Amino acid sequence: MRNWTSLMTLLLGWFAIQGISAQTPQPVDDRYLEDQFYVGLGFNFLLDRPTDVVQRSLSYNLQTGFIKDIPLSRRRNVGFGLGLGYAVNSYYTNIKATQVGDAVTYEVVSTDDIVRSKLETHTVEVPLELRWRTSTAEEYKFWRIYAGGRLGYVFSGRSRLVMDETGAEGFSNGDIEKLQYGLTLSFGYNTWNIHAYYALNPLLEDGTQIEGGEPIDMRVLRIGLIFYIL
Repeated sequence: MRNWTSLMTLLLGWFAIQGISAQTPQPVDDRYLEDQFYVGLGFNFLLDRPTDVVQRSLSYNLQTGFIKDIPLSRRRNVGFGLGLGYAVNSYYTNIKATQVGDAVTYEVVSTDDIVRSKLETHTVEVPLELRWRTSTAEEYKFWRIYAGGRLGYVFSGRSRLVMDETGAEGFSNGDIEKLQYGLTLSFGYNTWNIHAYYALNPLLEDGTQIEGGEPIDMRVLRIGLIFYIL
């Protein structure tokens, strides 16, 4: 009985302390940080396509990562972001890529002759951002504008061709430019933010050509949504 009474006393004391703590104003964290994690979904547009090359299906982007927020002002509404992330990108066109020995040849084919032709990349990315926001230590819904750049290393890239619904063939494509870099801009309010990326270098290595000699200098413009999480 004594044990039961002692346990009840301890529980009542604990609840009393919690109730007092809940009523006590909590100090404002004037050293808060913003937007540490991100997840994004976008659509890849291929610019500077060779003659007769068209995009088909949904050329998508999925990205996620962590950004270290480094405030630069006393109000902490201006900051710098440096992070590490991962992205997978797909590009659907009517370019038929064929591996011949160690070389890859490219041919523009009719969209009636293939089901889909995809170039897919997996990339480790380093985002760098100059950040402005209207946040405070007590306000969690705010406007933001983040501008900067992104450096990426393509550690895996494949070409895949589906000629009909019953068969497909693919191979690791060494013509993909390993080092990708471009400019980024994200802006929005609270959860919903528009994200844009403009590549400063081509998707494939210099000298890559369509059969016939026309160079493949396609660059990527990416538009989508990005979600930031503390």
